[in-house]
Amino acid sequence: MGTVRLTTAQALVRYLAAQQIEIDGNVESLFGCAFAIFGHGNVTCLGQQLYENQSVFPTWRGQNEQSMALAAVAYARAHKRRRIGIATSSVGPGAANMVTAAGVAHTNRLPLLLLCGDTFQSRLPDPVLQQTEHFANPSLTVNDAFKSVTRFWDRINAPSQLTVALPQAIATMLDPADCGPAMIALPQDVQGQAWDFPESFFEPKVHRIRRPQPEEVDLDAAVEALKTAKKPLIIAGGGVFYSGARDALVSFAEKHQIPVVETIAGRTLLPDDHPLNCGPIGATGSDSANHMCNDADLVLAIGTRLQDFTTGSWTLFRDPGMKLISINAGRFDANKHMAQSIIADAKDTIEPLDAKLGNWTTDAAWVEKGRAEKAAWTEIVNGRTAFVETTLPSYAQVVGKVNGLINEGDRVITAAGGLPAEINMNWQATYPYSLDVEFGFSCMGYEVAAGWGNKIARPDHESIVMVGDGSYLMMNSDIYSSVLTGHKMIVVVCDNGGFAVIRKLQTNTGNTAFNNQLEDCTTERDYDLPRVDFVSHAKGLGAHAEKVTSLGDFDAAFERAKAADRTYVLVVDIDDTKWSSCDAWWEVGLSEVSDDPNIIEARDNWEQGRVHQRRGV
Repeated sequence: MGTVRLTTAQALVRYLAAQQIEIDGNVESLFGCAFAIFGHGNVTCLGQQLYENQSVFPTWRGQNEQSMALAAVAYARAHKRRRIGIATSSVGPGAANMVTAAGVAHTNRLPLLLLCGDTFQSRLPDPVLQQTEHFANPSLTVNDAFKSVTRFWDRINAPSQLTVALPQAIATMLDPADCGPAMIALPQDVQGQAWDFPESFFEPKVHRIRRPQPEEVDLDAAVEALKTAKKPLIIAGGGVFYSGARDALVSFAEKHQIPVVETIAGRTLLPDDHPLNCGPIGATGSDSANHMCNDADLVLAIGTRLQDFTTGSWTLFRDPGMKLISINAGRFDANKHMAQSIIADAKDTIEPLDAKLGNWTTDAAWVEKGRAEKAAWTEIVNGRTAFVETTLPSYAQVVGKVNGLINEGDRVITAAGGLPAEINMNWQATYPYSLDVEFGFSCMGYEVAAGWGNKIARPDHESIVMVGDGSYLMMNSDIYSSVLTGHKMIVVVCDNGGFAVIRKLQTNTGNTAFNNQLEDCTTERDYDLPRVDFVSHAKGLGAHAEKVTSLGDFDAAFERAKAADRTYVLVVDIDDTKWSSCDAWWEVGLSEVSDDPNIIEARDNWEQGRVHQRRGV
C-alpha cells in the first residue's frame, strides 16, 4: 500500500475535497463551500490548503464567525441536508463565536463542519494569545465548549488521528438519525506536523444518505391502529422534507383521506388550498389545525421532534385515549411521549404503510370538519393580510405582500422575534419549500446570515430575508458579505422599535413593560428617543436600500429589489400593537407568589390552561 507524506492541514483538506455525494442520480462534491475568518490558529496551515482547493469548494470570507457558520447551516438546509458547509475560525474568541451556530445546527438536526484552531499540543509556548487557562485542567480550551452543542467532537493531537476522526465526523453528519454539527479542534503545531498517510485514504468516495427501513411488526401495528381510528390526523414535520417524502405524503393522505397539519419545519409541504391541508399546528399555528388536534383519536407524527410550540406544550390533544404513532429516523424523537414508534425513514415507511392499508379511508365527516375548520381559518388570514392603508401596517400585512410577490423556487428566511409566528400563521403556500423559519433554537441573528447561505446554495432563485429591527441589530454584517461575494438577497427589515414580541409576552403575563421596546429601556438622560436609520446603514454596507413609507408602495419597491444588481434592503415601520393569534396554550414560567394582582391573575389563567396537558415524556 502506497503512502504520501502530508501535514495534518494538507491531509484534512485533501480528504474533504475527495468526498462526494449522489443526489438524484448526480454526483457532486459533498462539501459545497467553506466560510472562513482567518487568524492565528487557522491561517498559516489550513488557510493555504483551502486556497489550493478553491476549485472543489470555494471559501467565502464572513464578517463574524457566528454568522458565517449560520450561513453554512442555511446552506445545508437549502440542500435538504445532502450537502455540507464548512466554517473555520482561529483560536479563542473566534471559535467561541461559533458555539451559537453549532446550537442552531444541533437543535435543527442539520450538518455543519466546524474546524477550529486550538492551542499548542506541545504546550511549550503556553500560555498563548487567547488561551483560557484552567489551572486544574491544562488541556481544557474554548473548544471544549462545543461538546454540548455538537453530535461529533474531536481534537487532533497527531496527524494519524485524521484517518479515524474524519470518516466518523462525516458519517455523523450524513446519518438521518444523528445528523448534526461535527467539530474538530486543530492545535496550531499539529496542523503543520507531517505523517505518511495511506494513499487510499484520499481516494474519491461517493456517499449516499442511509434510509433506515421499517420493521414489518411496527408497520402492522400502525395499520391496525389506523384502521380502528375514527379521527386520524397526520402531523408533517421537517423529516418529510429531508427524506424527500413530500409526494409520498400527499399521495398517502389523498388515498386514505387523512387530514394533514404542518409543523414550522414542515411548512409548505402541502399547498395552502389542498383540501386535506388543515393548516399549521401549535402555539404559533392555526385554529383549524389545533381544533383538529383537540378531537383527533390517532395522531401520525411523521418526521417531527414534537417541540412545545408544535404541541402547545402538549395541551392540544384533548382525547384521553388519543394514540400517538411516530415515524422518525431518530430513536430519541420516535419514542417521545409514549409513542408507538416506527424508527425508519419517512418515505420508505409511508409507501409500505400505504400498501398495507389497501383502500381503507377515514370517515368523510372527519375530513369535512377539517375543510370547514380550514375555510374559517383562511377567512381570518385573508382579513389579517389584506391591504388596508393605515399609518403603520401590521406584520401580517407585510407577510401577505411578500407572499403574493414571490416566484416558484424563491425562499423566505426568518428566525426568532415576532416574524416566525406571523409567517407561520399567515403564509398561504403556493410553492413547496418556500420557507426557512429557524424556530428550533430560535436564534436571533440567523436571518441575514442564512439568507446569504441560502443564496449560495440556490443562486438562481431569490433569497428573501424577513428580519425584525432587533435581530438586524444583533447580526447584519453579512449584508456586506453578500455584496462582497456577489450573492444578492432581498432583505425586508420590519422595524417595530425594539423586541416587541417579548414585551408582548412580558405584559401578557402580568409583568411591567421593561427593557424590550426602546421607550422602556433605562437611560441616563432625558432626550428624544434615537431610532436607527436602517436605510443609511444598509447603504453603508454596500447594499441598495429604501424606506417603504406606505404599504401601497411595497409592490413597486419589491420589484425594484428583484431587478437590482446586488442586495436590496426594504425598511418598513411596523405597528407593534397588532399581533396574530390562534387558539393554543403555551407554557412559560410564572411566579407562584406575587404582590402584583396582574401576575396573580396571569398565574390563575396559566393554571387553567395546563389542565389539558398530556403527561409523559
